[in-house]
Amino acid sequence: MENNRPLILISNDDGYLAKGINSLVGMLRDMADILVVAPESARSGYSRAFSAYSYLTMTKRHEEDGLLVYSCNGTPVDCVKLALNRLCQNRRPDVIIGGINHGDNASVNSHYSGTMGVTMEGCMKYIPSIAFSLCDFDEDADFEPMRDIVRRLTAKVLEEGLPTGICLNVNVPKETPLKGVRVCRMAYGTWGNEVVTTRHPRGFDLYWMLGEYTNDEPEDEDTDNWALSNGYIAITPTTIDLTAHSFIDTVKAWKL
Repeated sequence: MENNRPLILISNDDGYLAKGINSLVGMLRDMADILVVAPESARSGYSRAFSAYSYLTMTKRHEEDGLLVYSCNGTPVDCVKLALNRLCQNRRPDVIIGGINHGDNASVNSHYSGTMGVTMEGCMKYIPSIAFSLCDFDEDADFEPMRDIVRRLTAKVLEEGLPTGICLNVNVPKETPLKGVRVCRMAYGTWGNEVVTTRHPRGFDLYWMLGEYTNDEPEDEDTDNWALSNGYIAITPTTIDLTAHSFIDTVKAWKL
C-alpha cells in the first residue's frame, strides 16, 4: 500500500467474513488505503476485553492494491492492538473504524459492544475513531442505505480529526428511507430477563444470556433510542473519560 493516501484501520466484532465489514470496505476503498484486522469469528459482547492469558495469531487472508486483510483469533481490541503494534509501525492509521455491526449499539449496549471496543481502543491511542452499526441482526442485512453517511462522516473526520478522548458512535435504523441525522446523547435503558435456564440431559442447568431491552426514557427526543425509533441516524459523541465531573465537588464536600 502506498503512503500518498490516508490509511484507515477497520475491525469489528462479527468476524472478518461478515457482510457488514466487507460492505464498509467497499464503501471506502476509493477514499483511502484499507487495513482490515478482524476476528476469525463472531466476538459480539466482548466490549474492551483483550487476551491477557492466551496467545494470539494473525493470518493474512487477502491482499490487493490498497487493501490488506488479516484475521485474528482474539478479541476486537486484540485486533487493534496487533494491527498498531505489528502492521503499522511505519504508518499510523489516520482513522480507525469499527463495524459495520450487525445490530445496534445504542444506549447501554455501547458498553458491551466489541464494535465500540475497537473504537474506544483507537480513541485511547489518540487516533480519530468511529463506530458504525445497523439496527439489523440479519447476516444478509442491506447496508447500502448507510453508504452516504459512512462516506460523508469518514471524509469529515479524515479532514478535521476529532478532539482527544472523543470518538463517534453511529447507529442507523433498519427502516428506509432514512429521515436524516440526529446528534444526540446515549439513552438510559435497562436489560431485564437476562438469564434463560435450560436443563441438560445429564441433569445440570445451562444458562443462556439473552434478555429484553427497555428504553427508560422513551419520550426524551434528545436520545439515540428516540432517533432510531423515529427513522433518524443517531450520532453520539462518546468519551473515554469516565469521570463524573459534575459530582466531584459533592464528593469533596463529604470531607473524607
